[in-house]
Amino acid sequence: MTIPTTASLNGAPVSQSERIIVLDSLRGIAILGILLMNIPFFALPGPVGYDPSVLNESGINYYWWYIVTWFFDGTQRALFSMLFGAGIILFVGRQEDRTTGLQPADYFFRRQLWLMVFSLFDVFILLWNGDILFDYACYGMMLFTFRQLSPRKLMIGAAICLALMLVRENRDFYQRKSMISEGEAVAAIDTTKTKLTLEQKDALEEMVAFKKRTSPEGKLKRADEVKRKIQGDYASVYEERTSSYLDSLIHYMYFQAWDVFICFLLGMAFFKTGILMGKASVKVYTWMAIVGLGIGLTLSYWRIQTQIEYAFNWFEYTKNVHVQFYQLDRIARSLGILGLVMLLYKSGVFNWFFRMLQPVGQMALTNYLTQSFICCLIFNGFALGLYGELQRYEIYTIVIAIWVFQIIFCTFWMRYFLYGPAEWLWRSLTYWKKQPLVKL
Repeated sequence: MTIPTTASLNGAPVSQSERIIVLDSLRGIAILGILLMNIPFFALPGPVGYDPSVLNESGINYYWWYIVTWFFDGTQRALFSMLFGAGIILFVGRQEDRTTGLQPADYFFRRQLWLMVFSLFDVFILLWNGDILFDYACYGMMLFTFRQLSPRKLMIGAAICLALMLVRENRDFYQRKSMISEGEAVAAIDTTKTKLTLEQKDALEEMVAFKKRTSPEGKLKRADEVKRKIQGDYASVYEERTSSYLDSLIHYMYFQAWDVFICFLLGMAFFKTGILMGKASVKVYTWMAIVGLGIGLTLSYWRIQTQIEYAFNWFEYTKNVHVQFYQLDRIARSLGILGLVMLLYKSGVFNWFFRMLQPVGQMALTNYLTQSFICCLIFNGFALGLYGELQRYEIYTIVIAIWVFQIIFCTFWMRYFLYGPAEWLWRSLTYWKKQPLVKL
């Protein structure tokens, strides 16, 4: 029997020699891609971010909205979630190789709790109401239990979560449909002959409020209100951004947890099967790309065209459309994009691309927070105040500029340092010991 040494009982961060290059590169792709999806909500007021009809956008602005929504919407978050799920197994597995007893779990839960602190900094200091770190911290602790399941069971779990998310998506949708039908039924009552009950009055008020809120005038009014608040001083921005975050957090944490669980479980399964490390065959990745993008883009096109058909009138859309399948087309597109990226990796032709994005992935947390910081300075009223002042196509030029900056910065930083600044702090807090930073 081998007695563990003192060194083996002490956890430590992953060394440079232990890093998996393709995982870092994928993380880099995802973290840059997330900005592509977040920028409308950093820069555009209220419903304008996802609805081009609010400002009657056309031409290049409309095409930018269409392409990003049709192809990318939800996929980068899905890819990042898969990598986070894989990271759970990778982190805990390495700790179990180095430590004994409850120490691996202690390090892992400490790591997740500190991630919550980074999230609070992102929301309440950098004022980003679209932060996802708190969700990942909580859900990661929940999925710690499933880390030792077989790939088959993890995939079954992901399929179950997808089914539950589709049920939840359509349940919420049909509640709104029911609200409309009940309200319209009450509106048809001749109140000169029949006095409405309190329940009927409530049903009518709820339907009228929804119709007014989703009308062109209602959406524009909301956009103007948000723009006024975000272009105000720090206190005004703080109130609007943090209140918005807390409202969405409660709904997301309690009612859409399956959204994250799907990708966490897939990431765990793909890590164990080698799919995320490029160890699967070209045939596997080809089928992922063809089937995933084939199904996903078809369903995404159908969904978007239906929205266009109803002129983004969400009242009429809800009243007349029969089924929701966003989660299905999002997951299909995400798997297709993953398959396509891995085909590029397997080809060997794009090694330069993956090497370029590896440092970005190694500094994923730093880059995520830096994106919030830069956009906070560019768009909020107490800084440059460009919130709501740029056209949609113009905000994507800012995305490209931030991408170039982060790629260059990360490349130079990782030449001299072992970790990004936020990663170094996270590791030091996790192990409650100052970690080395400068490469010797």
